[in-house]
Amino acid sequence: MNPTVKKNGALTTVFATLLLTACTTPSPPQSKLETQAATPAPSTSSAPMLEKSYEMQDMATSSQTISIPGHIYHHRLRKKEFHTSFFEPTEQYSNITENRRIQVSDEPVSTFSIDVDTAAYANVRRFINGGNLPPKNAVRVEEMVNYFDYHYPVPESESTPFTITTEIGPTPWNNGSYLLHIGIQGYESAITASQPRNLVFLLDVSGSMNAANKLGLLKKSLRLLVNQLTPQDRVAIVVYAGASGVVLESTPGNRRNEIIDAMERLRAGGSTNGGAGIELAYSIAQQHFNKDGINRVILATDGDFNVGPSNTEALKALIKEKKRSGVGLTILGFGMGNYNDQLLESISNAGDGNAAYIDTLQEAQKVLVEEIGSTLNTIARDTKIQIEFNPEIVSSYRLVGYENRLLNNEDFKNDRIDAGDVGAGHSVTALYEIILTEPLRYNPTQSKALQLNDELAFLKLRYKRPDESSSIEVQHAIVMGDSYQRLASTSNNFRFTAAVAGFGQRLRNSDSLGNYSYPEILKLAQQSRGDDLFGYRAEFIQ
Repeated sequence: MNPTVKKNGALTTVFATLLLTACTTPSPPQSKLETQAATPAPSTSSAPMLEKSYEMQDMATSSQTISIPGHIYHHRLRKKEFHTSFFEPTEQYSNITENRRIQVSDEPVSTFSIDVDTAAYANVRRFINGGNLPPKNAVRVEEMVNYFDYHYPVPESESTPFTITTEIGPTPWNNGSYLLHIGIQGYESAITASQPRNLVFLLDVSGSMNAANKLGLLKKSLRLLVNQLTPQDRVAIVVYAGASGVVLESTPGNRRNEIIDAMERLRAGGSTNGGAGIELAYSIAQQHFNKDGINRVILATDGDFNVGPSNTEALKALIKEKKRSGVGLTILGFGMGNYNDQLLESISNAGDGNAAYIDTLQEAQKVLVEEIGSTLNTIARDTKIQIEFNPEIVSSYRLVGYENRLLNNEDFKNDRIDAGDVGAGHSVTALYEIILTEPLRYNPTQSKALQLNDELAFLKLRYKRPDESSSIEVQHAIVMGDSYQRLASTSNNFRFTAAVAGFGQRLRNSDSLGNYSYPEILKLAQQSRGDDLFGYRAEFIQ
């Protein structure tokens, strides 16, 4: 393997185990890398999120009591008791059309913007834990994959803020293809923790937020962040409903009781004029701008804007204008029923921001405590990836996920084109499903045995430093020496990302998976748990 980039959702454990006796598929014989990939034999155990999805899609019309460690869960396995789109009519999601397979002879180059958001994973978990399959467009596979920590090699200095890790191995769901795993790890400086933070909490207190899992959870979540503040930090609180207002002027971070008291007094009611709130929040952030620190608006909402500029394009234009001030944007989504994921994702992208969905206090701990450096501190802007495939080795490719992050090839070197930002210590993972060329009898070039140093593809990454307008380019050759003939020989990271990507595609009913099933996905995830400091992989599979 050729290493030359990190992070991890709390799951409830109240779901029954239907897979203990259903997960036994023999391993087919392995074949050579130059000709055909083989399907592995994963192994045993149970996963709340995986199992619940399996139950909801593959139910029989019978009653069943199933024992799992610690408790017994009894339920009637009838399709009418599970709702595949219970919230879909009132929740809004951008349409996603799965990436098609592309012939290298027609289009050898693939270009996309990175995406460090993880909102889709927590949102999908919320649906499944509530007994519903998520709407198809709620599932963004790249955000599912990027939810977890893969412990990529860490950059040694800020001057080169990224490392690139690549690995190639058999695709679990397709005997005739391989997965190209690309990991990008961002630099995390010790300075990040000591930088002063100028924060403005922009909080939705409209009537739609009047629920325990909305305003109630919002207050508890932000309290976790407030408890980390230092005297050099500053926090202001702006609220919006029918109108917007300042609840707390910019206040030193060590005056925690004042900040928390201001939040605790908030009550929900009225319509939602998000545009006015955004204007006011950015204005306050600019008044207290710290050129040596972190300046950021944290918008917490269900996205149900219904007064003032409320359509997606108008709010995107407003956010694009405000980002020129140098103030960053973090969006925290809350609630269900009227959740507007489409709007929140769009304005996050427009504001060079990041987005998370908070379904539990544990998720707030992950986003606002464990990963606070990544959440608040940007180390690279407009980060783009471009892959050129070698047509002598690769016949076709399909980018797994990133459908709403695709770029034109000519956009790669165009510094006026927006792309995703990367926070301190953030990592990004991308997967391509590739098919190798078949040896030809009358083409000696294609028929020669592949060597370890033969280039399968060439990767280029471009980014801007936070305070600069010109991009820097990093290059990395992807060679056959990065490849493995057997799935069992690949790293835990490779197999776990494949399992999560398979899970996301299965939830979307992707035609690309063929008959690859939830039991097979579960076994693969169980085999590849690996290092799991905060237990997120365990909660996914145990």
